Amino acid sequence: MRTTRRQSRRAVTPAQDAGFAALELAILMPVLIAMLLLVVGLGRVSHGRQLINQAGAAGARAAALTTTPGQAVRQAQQAAADTLAQSGVSCGRLGVDVDTAAFRPGGYVQVSVRCTSDLSGLAVAGLPGSVTLTATSRSPLETLRELEPVRS
Repeated sequence: MRTTRRQSRRAVTPAQDAGFAALELAILMPVLIAMLLLVVGLGRVSHGRQLINQAGAAGARAAALTTTPGQAVRQAQQAAADTLAQSGVSCGRLGVDVDTAAFRPGGYVQVSVRCTSDLSGLAVAGLPGSVTLTATSRSPLETLRELEPVRS
């Protein structure tokens, strides 16, 4: 039986490893920055969705407290816009649609909010330049409530 002896590798000394840490850092840093921007972007989108839902609910509540469909539309649009303005959401395009087809005692009012939010500052992370967030909320009208008659 023949035994062969392997030559052991020499240990790498710190002098021979000089510069590799900087090279590794230079390679990994763009990946880490992109991952960080992606997390920030997803957090912004998630927070924006919560605020859009909140604005839709505020609009539906405000519309349900009015006595005419016309007032309901105005109050819902104002409440949704105020909620978003107070929360600091900057919408490039804000749309508030109010459905008053069931505006009668025991009915409901439905509010849909659309907000196009700008994400262009996070484009490095692969996110689109903008994202449209939508939310729909419905608020019931009281059954024993007196509403003003609709004038034709």
